[in-house]
Amino acid sequence: MPSAADVAAFLDACLESRGFPDYAGALNGLQLDHRGPVRRIAAAVDFSGRTVDATIASGANFLIVHHGMFWAGAQRITGATYDRLHRLMQHDVAVYASHLPLDAHLTLGNNARLAHTLGLEPTERFGTYEGIPIGVAGTADIDTAELLARADTFARSLGGHARASWMEQGRRTQRWALVTGAGAGSKEIRDAAARGIDTLIVGEGPHHTTVDAPEAGLVIIFAGHYATETLGVRALAEAASEHFAIPAEFLFLPTGS
Repeated sequence: MPSAADVAAFLDACLESRGFPDYAGALNGLQLDHRGPVRRIAAAVDFSGRTVDATIASGANFLIVHHGMFWAGAQRITGATYDRLHRLMQHDVAVYASHLPLDAHLTLGNNARLAHTLGLEPTERFGTYEGIPIGVAGTADIDTAELLARADTFARSLGGHARASWMEQGRRTQRWALVTGAGAGSKEIRDAAARGIDTLIVGEGPHHTTVDAPEAGLVIIFAGHYATETLGVRALAEAASEHFAIPAEFLFLPTGS
């Protein structure tokens, strides 16, 4: 059976994580080691006390998350922070996190996987972080209300729902872009308008984006931060499971976002 370092090295190579720019708290890669070997893998969107408890209950001793242990930055190891760390070490659970490398990946990533789930075919990239493309885009000819319905069906299967900024009846989507998670902001709206994109699919965004979107000729579909970022960790866990011939499971822990 592989060690945590073995599994982490495989995942790093799959995602081409080395040198990938990201937020300071992301700390992509193996965040907590263990004595191993890895017997079972669990995957979740967020690192939390609920996630730790569900991982232990599942019998997994290697946890893959999208938002990792240090997402909120440096913290004192007290209270709930201490409790989470103590439980992980008691049960010899390793933790691996991948944020933007997982969002960006063209086969395992959140953006590519969600596009295919919605029946869309990515043909170009959209949205960058420090010059690195993260999201995807493409062309289509579909009633925007139908695209919203597909997003809502997907979101409801994961405990959420989808909504859209204002749109006209009978409107059609011909050029779309997709950025999972917190993918709607002023920059994305400007970029979409400049590229002639008419529909932007995201997890969530600030209220002002729903005001600004119509003036940019854009409809924004908000499918939920949690729901839109479930697909990547599932795919990553499945890839490791297949490679190392060890079981893996996705932990369904919706946040309401």
